[in-house]
This record gives sequence, C-alpha cells and structure tokens, in this order.
Amino acid sequence: MTDTNALKADLALCLRMLEHQGIIDFNGHASIRVGDRILINVGAAQRSRLTADDICTIDMDGTLIEGRGKPPLEFHLHAGLYRARPDAQAIVHAHPQWSTYLTMTGHDYLPVFAQGTLLHPLPVLDTPDSINSPQMAARLAKVLGDRPAALMKSHGAVTLGADITEAFVLIAYLEENARRQHMALQIGT
Repeated sequence: MTDTNALKADLALCLRMLEHQGIIDFNGHASIRVGDRILINVGAAQRSRLTADDICTIDMDGTLIEGRGKPPLEFHLHAGLYRARPDAQAIVHAHPQWSTYLTMTGHDYLPVFAQGTLLHPLPVLDTPDSINSPQMAARLAKVLGDRPAALMKSHGAVTLGADITEAFVLIAYLEENARRQHMALQIGT
C-alpha cells in the first residue's frame, strides 16, 4: 500500500530543496503519480515553505480530489506527460537560470561533466509558451520522446523519474551542467 503522507512529505522536501538551490522559483512545480491520480504542489504556495499540507491530489483532468488550494495552471504538463510516459512516476518542472540561458542563445546542451551525460541528448521545445492545455502537453511529450528531460526555449526545463528523487537529481545535474557549460563558453575553445 502506498503511504501518501510520506510521498507528500517527500514532494514538499524536494520543492523546498529546489527553491533553496535556485533551480525552482515561485512558479515551479513537481508531482508524483499515484495510480491514476497526481500529487502536486498547490499553485499559490511559497515554495521555500512548502509542507505536506501544500500538496493536493488531482485526477488526470486537473479536478481537485483532496487538499486545499488549486493545482498550478500547468497541471496539464504533468497529466500529459504521465499519459504519454507510463514509466514516469515523478516530474519536476522548473525555470532554472543557466539551462534557460542556453535555450535563449541557441547553444545546444553539451555534457561538460560526467553526470551531464545522463541527460544528453537533451531535446528542446521551441516555444516559451506555458504548458496549460492538453495540446501543449502533447507537443511537449512528442519533443521529449523517451528522454528523461527536455528544455523549453526561454521558459524552463522538465525532468521525469521513476521517483521524485530521480526527477530531483536529474534537474540538479541538468542545471549544474548548464552552469559549467556557460563557464566553458566564456573561456572558448
């Protein structure tokens, strides 16, 4: 049996850690799939102070099943990717600084340290638009394919994992690689 309270606590901890590291901002969100339901942070909660009480349960259509507050407007991102990727059990969507810069300057994501290779090649969605409809979620899912992560031009990044720890680690590696790549680009070839 799934311990939903423990999953909510893990999800809240993940989001607090991402905010502390500067990877997620007020609009970032993360989720865990539990059967045909989604545990996701409420949209209006301050990420640095999230608790399990700030995690709501929604169905794949975004209907609130349990919890207080509304899910983020981009819940479609999570629902659409879960539909397209049965292997994904957790998703992080953030607006990280360094990896977003790469998409704005036209540089491809290149592995510059060992953990960066876990994400390469990294597909890029060619629009900064919010993933706030089933159509946009399907578009992102098509770009993502079977990869564990994707960038979204001038917008952010998304990682998928077998659990929230994997999704967290992947976005941390993605952003650290992008920071190091930026530094390498300053030096030149």
